[in-house]
Amino acid sequence: MKIAVVILNWNGIKLLEKFLPSIVKHSPEAEIYVADNASTDDSVAFVKTNFPSIHIIQNESNFGFAQGYNEALKNVDADYFALVNSDVEVTKNWLKPIIETFEKEPNTAILQPKILDFKRKAYFEYAGAAGGFIDKYGYPYCRGRIFETLEIDNGQYDDTCEILWASGACFFIRSSVYFNLKGFDSDFFAHQEEIDLCWRAFNLGYKIKYNSQSVVYHVGGATLEIGNPIKTFLNFRNSLLMLVKNLPEKNLYLIIMCRLILDGIAGIKFLLQGNFKHFTAILRAHFSFYRLFSINYKKRGAFQSKKYYNLKSIVYNYYLFFGKVFVK
Repeated sequence: MKIAVVILNWNGIKLLEKFLPSIVKHSPEAEIYVADNASTDDSVAFVKTNFPSIHIIQNESNFGFAQGYNEALKNVDADYFALVNSDVEVTKNWLKPIIETFEKEPNTAILQPKILDFKRKAYFEYAGAAGGFIDKYGYPYCRGRIFETLEIDNGQYDDTCEILWASGACFFIRSSVYFNLKGFDSDFFAHQEEIDLCWRAFNLGYKIKYNSQSVVYHVGGATLEIGNPIKTFLNFRNSLLMLVKNLPEKNLYLIIMCRLILDGIAGIKFLLQGNFKHFTAILRAHFSFYRLFSINYKKRGAFQSKKYYNLKSIVYNYYLFFGKVFVK
């Protein structure tokens, strides 16, 4: 059994200085890699000088999250990959329950730990919390986080359970499954590529699970802040691309049409709030989606499960019925 912790980095020397020590300290079972996306700061020199035991992979360009990992992982020999953001602090024995689950459950392909907020450690963190789901229309949400509402960790999700997607902030996957799925979709560049990968794994019959015995703390927004219009563009576009690839054929066009309308409503809301950059980001996301539609339609697998959601509309439940807390 070999596990590799792989940290994708781009101009993140300050984050590496702060968070690499916890990974080195608490990961005796693993080989540790820093995959550098052609940084222009002193990230690589810093790692070489201060952490000589860490392997360094230098990508030729800033490929983003998706292709950055795809390129880097070609150079990593391991049974399991732990893909960890550079702004994540890990805790003692964080790898042990993950390895045990993989060893005991051969059909479990992807795992996520409990992800708490580094800045407010009593709270779940936005990117993943206690495991991810999507509604019928492809809107992602988590146990512990629905839209902008974050729950306090009171032990309500101290369990192990099946989920639909695991957060890319701290993402465990069998290497064989990763390569069988041809990795992340490089068209996404960044954001929601992990949901797409998990959904593709789910459609092939693999299990994606959350294990609360492994705990990490995530800063979040260290690369692109939540209010960044680039992030708005990527999230809106990639969510639509993900639907094209993974929805059952019967509901594909109707659901996409509904999403386009809902996106339009979100755009109008931004416009009324004076957030013109986010309004135009949604417009650009839609035009980019139209250009990429046929390419991504050809990526559809042989089977798309009809049981990908357990809630019809998280938007309806959240805004009209004040459903701020996860209910299965």
